[in-house]
Amino acid sequence: MGCDAYVNDAFGTAHRAHASTAVIAEYFAPEHRMFGLLMAREIENAQRVLQQGERPFTAILGGAKVSDKILLIENLLDKADNILIGGGMAYTFFKAMGGNIGKSLCEEDKLDVAKDLLQQAKAKGVQLLLPTDSICGDAFSNEAHVVACPSDRIDADYMGLDIGSKAIEAFVQVIGNSKTILWNGPMGVFEMPNFQNGTRQVALAVAAAGEKGAFSLVGGGDSVAAVKLFDLEERISFVSTGGGALLEFFEGKTLPGIAAIEA
Repeated sequence: MGCDAYVNDAFGTAHRAHASTAVIAEYFAPEHRMFGLLMAREIENAQRVLQQGERPFTAILGGAKVSDKILLIENLLDKADNILIGGGMAYTFFKAMGGNIGKSLCEEDKLDVAKDLLQQAKAKGVQLLLPTDSICGDAFSNEAHVVACPSDRIDADYMGLDIGSKAIEAFVQVIGNSKTILWNGPMGVFEMPNFQNGTRQVALAVAAAGEKGAFSLVGGGDSVAAVKLFDLEERISFVSTGGGALLEFFEGKTLPGIAAIEA
């Protein structure tokens, strides 16, 4: 083949069964195929969270869609003590519980899934914490008229765009008492200054917990972007380059790029 060893250092593509990530490795003897230094660190730190993490273990999940995080939540229900949910995905849960969410994001076809996840969390003794209040706007714009209101009583003309002060207080308290923290997904539309406080306060709480001895792993493009925006990279235990690969790892899936090396 014209080469002696195969090294995969692209964790961000480890969930893809491409020739470069999963096929070429088969042509090398086990001792001649290996992870690069970055990939090895990614796997080591992800495994530390899932398998060796100290308790309490808190997962912070955000983003727009419940559908993107169903498998992740289900897997974490067997591992985490607390799951904090923010971002647009929270409103599907509130709608599932009969709340009024105005024009907030909602996946109508996932209401039963949201109910089931809440029931699973209760049955397994996992605290699944939703934001009790929200910062809402009458348009998806930084110039929108802003009001604060309970997350399950949002006016028909408004949409939830960030978590509110009571939710921040509750989330920060849980994070501060945690020993292992996984963060994937922002708490709101942090790209807009008027709706970034929730994500900022969560980021600061994660950083502060780390300085008290907790191990924190942040992954996913938006979460990493938020950490960089608030200049907190150096205060996080490990910032993953993963994204889709990290998400699938924490969903409990076998990643082809990892399996090809370990086979």
